[in-house]
Amino acid sequence: MKILVLISQVPDTTARISFKDNNTAYDGNGVTWIVNPYDEWYALVRGLELKEAQGGTVTSITVGGADNDATIRKALAIGADDAVRIDAQPNDAFEVAEQIAVYAKDKNFDLILCGKETIDHNGAQVGAMLAELLDMPYLPVVGKLDVSGNTATLESDVRGGVEVAEVALPMVIGCAKGMAEQRIPNMRGIMAARTKPLNVLPAAPVESIARTASFELPPPKQACRMIPAEEAGKLIELLHTEAKVI
Repeated sequence: MKILVLISQVPDTTARISFKDNNTAYDGNGVTWIVNPYDEWYALVRGLELKEAQGGTVTSITVGGADNDATIRKALAIGADDAVRIDAQPNDAFEVAEQIAVYAKDKNFDLILCGKETIDHNGAQVGAMLAELLDMPYLPVVGKLDVSGNTATLESDVRGGVEVAEVALPMVIGCAKGMAEQRIPNMRGIMAARTKPLNVLPAAPVESIARTASFELPPPKQACRMIPAEEAGKLIELLHTEAKVI
């Protein structure tokens, strides 16, 4: 089985967010970068489990600059056989999907796995766009995946129950919690990652369709206001007139 896993670099969840260039760009100074957890814990690990059970290869792919290389090496340390980095600084999700589609269109991958979303933008767009560009089926937010022959059986949580789907390969899958258990790179994997191929490819000539006008931080949290239990009417009034939630 030939598996491609999308890997994104994101700020650690404890990072202090700030912006630069007149609030048009994220300021990465002093930020610890990590593999997007949905890509790492679920997409990559499930891909490795399928490879270990059925044979094949797992390739990771990232769209970004050389500052992504250390993060990519972690994916290699966890177990990916090789990695591809498309040397581009994308402006939007569609540009990322197009770059990956150009690479993958003639590689005959059986499965393309990605996290259901990235934790920085939470857009959940790339997987669906990539599937459309490659003319493949796409299922988002999948919590369980099994493969038998050329058929994938997938389970997703839906309101009131679980949806089970059977889809012929190849396909693209957005991986969510439940797909696999996190793996911690061991020393052998870390040492092996230093010699595994990390292939840097030039960006394809695709056109960005969006740009960032500006970023804005959410307003700071206000101090907690305590309302005595006997003044429930005042609480209701404040929720209506100030918080505007009722």
